[in-house]
Amino acid sequence: MEQQKIDRINELARLSRQRQLSEEEKKEQQELRAEYIASWRKGARQTLDNTYVIGPDGIKRKLGKKKP
Repeated sequence: MEQQKIDRINELARLSRQRQLSEEEKKEQQELRAEYIASWRKGARQTLDNTYVIGPDGIKRKLGKKKP
């Protein structure tokens, strides 16, 4: 995510503490937050997809999905 968008998220958060946001600002804030969360999840997923665990037997295994 671009730094400008993150800065805008922070700016809107500061404004919301000072005054009530307009409907347009609220909508922009929600869209930016959703984009930020999607970006964060994508990065976390990539990290987990490239994570390996070395078992007690010394074998390197790819970290699998959590089983219910």
